[in-house]
This record gives sequence, structure tokens and C-alpha cells, in this order.
Amino acid sequence: MPRTVTLPSAVDATDFRLLNEWQRGFPLDPQPFARVGEAVGLDEAQVIAAYRRLIDGGLVSRVGAVFAPRRLGASALAALAAPPERLEEIAARVSGEPAINHNYQREHRYNLWFVVTAASEGHLQDVVAGIERDTGCAVIVLPLEEEFHIDLGFDLGFDLGADQGGQRAACHRSAEPRPIATAQGAACALPGLERDLITVLQAGLPLVPRPYAALGEQAGLTEAMAIELIERWQAEGLIRRLGVVVRHHELGLEANAMCVWDIPDNKVSELGRLLAREPAVTLCYRRRRVMPGWPYNLFCMIHGSARDDVLAARGEIAARLGLDAAPHDVLFSCRRFKQTGARYLSAKEGAHV
Repeated sequence: MPRTVTLPSAVDATDFRLLNEWQRGFPLDPQPFARVGEAVGLDEAQVIAAYRRLIDGGLVSRVGAVFAPRRLGASALAALAAPPERLEEIAARVSGEPAINHNYQREHRYNLWFVVTAASEGHLQDVVAGIERDTGCAVIVLPLEEEFHIDLGFDLGFDLGADQGGQRAACHRSAEPRPIATAQGAACALPGLERDLITVLQAGLPLVPRPYAALGEQAGLTEAMAIELIERWQAEGLIRRLGVVVRHHELGLEANAMCVWDIPDNKVSELGRLLAREPAVTLCYRRRRVMPGWPYNLFCMIHGSARDDVLAARGEIAARLGLDAAPHDVLFSCRRFKQTGARYLSAKEGAHV
């Protein structure tokens, strides 16, 4: 069951290293692309050109920060049941909302799933209310309650069927679950200059020799201050990782399933920790149930090159951990309507006076 990565023929071994090795730990150095080049045998201009080509080719979304969920503002997974004959229309309305960064059709009665990010809980609720008003469809909102593994990186060299000893390298996994505190007004509480830097950082690092200087100039900061703030945010956990954000579908990981279970509340943390350690699992977390239509509280994502591979990996994991004794479901993605980086702050919201 190999997780086959299908790269364009123009992508060579060095490009693969740029894609795979720099998804985290991107240099916080005035000239980070030069430091990357030293590691892979290219000069600075060649690294910048390679990342620009990978972005233009759709393999990379951006090089930049991935912010921890609900640490900066408000975010939630949401879903609605769109009548099949109106799916395209409703998906277009959802995707047109700037606060939506992911929007997928999945195999379920709730057939449209999307992620809402906003500067505040009130803004998030307004976005959901607007979608309900415009579509006539009730939206279920599933906030994150406990994270077991949310890294958003993809080990492109991982073999879905190989014996990995049930573990992945420690840098890819959190050792303990993290309860999620609602970040009421967190974005608004940031000092103005920090808000400005986050606003420009959301789009990724500029592909220039001194990207932190360019970010600082946009935010009214020096290069050294920009680097210091990003370093501090990483240490504090506000930034989950800094590096290359790949697009899994374009890399041949075309099958992805959201696997869900209804686990008793007194057991979900223990099982979530075990599930998160599985190398095949790319995301794992606990979310709020919405009764009566959505009884599930434990979620994981499994990505692979083919549906059968994903089902086989899921079945093996569920059997070993005894998960399927609980009510469960598997929701494969059918179509991707939208996939962008999360935007907690708009330019207007980021501006300070």
C-alpha cells in the first residue's frame, strides 16, 4: 500500500528535497533561501526560482507559516447537506466567502465540508449565519476540542504499507493531546505591529533574497524585529510550523478520507493519542458532537494514492486499536472546491491606528 507521490517529470531529486525536507524548520535567517541552498547544493537564486516554479506548477501552496488552530482567532470545521441539484450553486457561495479556506464535497448526507477561520468567534458566527441565510441550508459547526496531531505536513517519502513500528519521528507528532481554549478576541488583543506582521505573513514568505526584511517593511518593522517575532511565535506555539506547504492532490495523494468515530468521552483522549501515533494518519483531533445528526467526536484523516489503499490502512489501524466497536463512518472527498491558507486577519482587520 505505498503512498505514491506522482511528481511531474521536470521535478528532480533536488526539487524533491525542497518539497519534503523543508516543510518545517525553515531557516529564521536574514537570507533563508541561501541557507536552504547550502543544504541542497544550489545557490540562493536557484532555490528561489525552484520554489517559484513549484508554486506556479501547483505543487506548493506557499512557503510560510502554519498557525495553530484557535490560537490566533476562531476556526471551526463546518458542514451542510446540500440538495444534489444545488450543490454547485451552494459550493460557489461557500467558496466565495473570504473566511473559508477549505471547501470539499464528501460522501455523506452532509456532503459539503468547509473550514471557517475568522478574527473572532463573533465574526465566525456571522459567516455561518450568512451562509445559512443565503443557501437555506442548516450548518453544523464542529469546533476543535482537543488536538492529537495537527501538523499539516506530508512526509512524501512515507510508505503507507511499510512497517513503521507504529511511530513517526517525534518532530512530526505531539506527545500529548492539547485541550483547545477558545481564543475569544485573541487576534484583536495583539499589539498593532504584531497584527500587521501576521496579516502579511498569512500569504507566505515573499520569494526574494531577504523575505523577512520584505515582510517587516510591509508591517512597519525592521528585519530583525520580524525574525524575532516569528521565532517567538514558534516558541509559544502560535505558529505550528514554518516551511513549505505542499498540495497533496497535485502530488498524487488523490484519495483522502475523513474517518470518524463516536467514542465515549472518558476514552476519547486515550484513543486519540494512540491513533495520532499511526504513521498513516495525517491529522487527528477531537471535535464537538452536534446531535442528533452528527454523533462523532474522534476524527482522523488518511491520505493515499488510491481509495483501496486508504481503506486498507484505516481497517488495519481500526482493528488493532479496537475502534470499530464504536459507531463510525468514512467520508471520502469527492471534489475540492477551494483550498487556500487560513486567513484570520484581513488587511483591514490587521491595520492599526
